Amino acid sequence: MAEQTDDKSQEATPHRRQEARDKGQVAMSQDLGSAVVLIAGLAAIMLAGKSMARQLGHFARGQFAGEGWDGGLLTNAAAAAQLNDLAVRLLFILLPVMGTLLLAAVLVNLFQIGFLFLPDKLAPDISRLNPLAGLKRIFSLSGLMKLLFGIFKITVIVIVAFWSLYNRYDELLALVSLDILQIGIFMIDILLWTGMKIGLALLLLAILDYAYQRWKHEQDMMMSHQEVREEMKNMQGDPQIIARRRQVQRQLALQRLESAVPKADVVVTNPTELAVAIQYDPEKMLAPIVCAKGAGVLASRIRRLALEHNVPIVEKKPLAQSLYKDVDVGSPVPDKMYAAVAEILAYVYQLKGKAIPGSEQATGASAA
Repeated sequence: MAEQTDDKSQEATPHRRQEARDKGQVAMSQDLGSAVVLIAGLAAIMLAGKSMARQLGHFARGQFAGEGWDGGLLTNAAAAAQLNDLAVRLLFILLPVMGTLLLAAVLVNLFQIGFLFLPDKLAPDISRLNPLAGLKRIFSLSGLMKLLFGIFKITVIVIVAFWSLYNRYDELLALVSLDILQIGIFMIDILLWTGMKIGLALLLLAILDYAYQRWKHEQDMMMSHQEVREEMKNMQGDPQIIARRRQVQRQLALQRLESAVPKADVVVTNPTELAVAIQYDPEKMLAPIVCAKGAGVLASRIRRLALEHNVPIVEKKPLAQSLYKDVDVGSPVPDKMYAAVAEILAYVYQLKGKAIPGSEQATGASAA
């Protein structure tokens, strides 16, 4: 049965996720940001509201009482300076609340999507002005779900507000016996706490919405087997070309083995997993060199070539592992392995009935 290419059962690859992120396709809940900003703003007002109200009162009294403006004697330059001073003083008074709102908005967005800068999104998109596309978004399943969720949020807000006010029903009835200042303080208090309760309810709904957006994003990012293969093909190349390239590389490696192994003096094995061919010509080389090495199939090929050309094979597991790991093809044997390699070469020369390199000089010196 042919595979269905539209069956998206594979998790998104890192490349697919990065492409979606670069396009601005991320899991994000706008309701979460709104709820956090609302709660942070109300909390800032509760903590710094009295101080702000006191400062604003002093500031307003000074302005309206004539301290800030000098009637008709005020020139244009003086008016501009006064306006600048007015803006700076208001900024410092409102800074705790405004700064809290800004910080909360930044942090909640960093929590959801991290740092993401997309200057292309700032460019105007003419397609969004298409009324047909707008109608499709409104009357789509996603638009219907947003409408139902919006109605549900309004219902929750009404219920929470009614419950908050109902719990203070007796205090509301007692307002008739209070003066204007006490009524104002009570109204501010009940509005702030009712708003905080509404914000907490909206925060709970926003968390659920964020979880849904994450789940929906993961579902939208799912890939089919065909898409995974196409992505690997685009990133790594055509699998047939890759297989052909590997085949050519294996053939070149085998050709190098066929020319190098017959020249070797000995092959050190592990015994089956690794094989290292060593060559030593005392007239041309200062030290033995590794002329070929391989693991698995290449090791089997080296042993076969050694048998075909009567190259001795010696099993030395630690030495074979060290040579294969630390010495490149064409490189001399390092000093720390030279004694072990010299011992093997001496054994090979004795096995072949050949004189050990350097023994003639040593014999002549002893006779003299």
